[in-house]
Amino acid sequence: MPRDYYEILEVSRSAGPDEIKKAFKKAAKKSHPDLNKDDPDAERKFKEVTEAYDVLSDADKRRIYDQYGHDGLKSRGMGPDFQYSNVQDIFEQLFGGGFGDLFGGGGRSRGPRRGADLEYPLRLTFMEAAHGCTKTISVPRRVDCETCEGRGLKEGANASKCGTCNGAGQVISAQGFLRIRTTCPSCRGAGTIVRPEDRCSDCSGAGKVRETGEMEIKIPAGSYTGLQIRHTGAGEAGDPGGEAGDLYVTIDVSPHEVFKRDGADVFVTVPVPYEVMCLGGQISVPTVHGEETVDVKRGTPSGHVIVLRGRGLEMLRARGQRGDQQTRLVVEVPTSLSEEQEGLLRQLAELRGQGVHNKGFWQNLFDKFTG
Repeated sequence: MPRDYYEILEVSRSAGPDEIKKAFKKAAKKSHPDLNKDDPDAERKFKEVTEAYDVLSDADKRRIYDQYGHDGLKSRGMGPDFQYSNVQDIFEQLFGGGFGDLFGGGGRSRGPRRGADLEYPLRLTFMEAAHGCTKTISVPRRVDCETCEGRGLKEGANASKCGTCNGAGQVISAQGFLRIRTTCPSCRGAGTIVRPEDRCSDCSGAGKVRETGEMEIKIPAGSYTGLQIRHTGAGEAGDPGGEAGDLYVTIDVSPHEVFKRDGADVFVTVPVPYEVMCLGGQISVPTVHGEETVDVKRGTPSGHVIVLRGRGLEMLRARGQRGDQQTRLVVEVPTSLSEEQEGLLRQLAELRGQGVHNKGFWQNLFDKFTG
């Protein structure tokens, strides 16, 4: 049976992208066969680590894995396919070069760099999360300069080859028996240098400018705190010429004064007049979908729970299905009585052979309904 991916990387199920990336770096170095020649299981361990990162670092794969596990990935054709190039791509993204360079072997050039991912925290009310909504957010991010189209050069100018890396965009440093390829500090991986007099005046030669743009975010019904909604390509622009990163909108739901939730199930406590609990009747119960009329049986004890099937929240893992509402009934004891009401209660107490000064009618009533 396949191992749990979170267990392999030693992270919690709520771990964010940065924590998962950090855990993968640590686990990959620890399990790589070149550094563990005496461990016959090193290759298998290394493949497990890389497979776990491939799934957990991809928002879509991770969502499916969290909901349906390994079988869910396989049924959607998203199972692991670990060829040499796939693994090298991962290491190139994380360590600044292929894993051959990291552990002393050959490598290949970096190519265009992908833009950084962005995370945007979005606060919702309980009802907004319950029913779904559309929110307009303002996201500051780096984008290509329109004047120079991301080149960083003024019109008619050309960049010069970087002398530090000789145009490769990367430099190699030795640490013991390891050779580590890192981004060139002079040209930042571009392989070229822009002279001050040739720089674009609008972006000062950076090729990027920071701007704040508005985006509409569709929030699905049943959203919960910690849910991440991915918008591909809405992150920062790549440099140079790489694809843009992604935007992750992280949901935070405010608590509600009446409703509580556990997954898709909703919990609510409803006070009911004691005469209704004693004699039975109908009451109006709040739900996230509106008021519901509920029958209360004669002699219902305080604390009794009525389950309203399908009156909870939408299930994100099973579209079209809802959770339930657990409705807890408690006796509503009046804080003040009219003379007529008090007189009638005293008569009732006498009829039941319980004077209000003995154990007490209210205490007996309380004992009856709290058991």
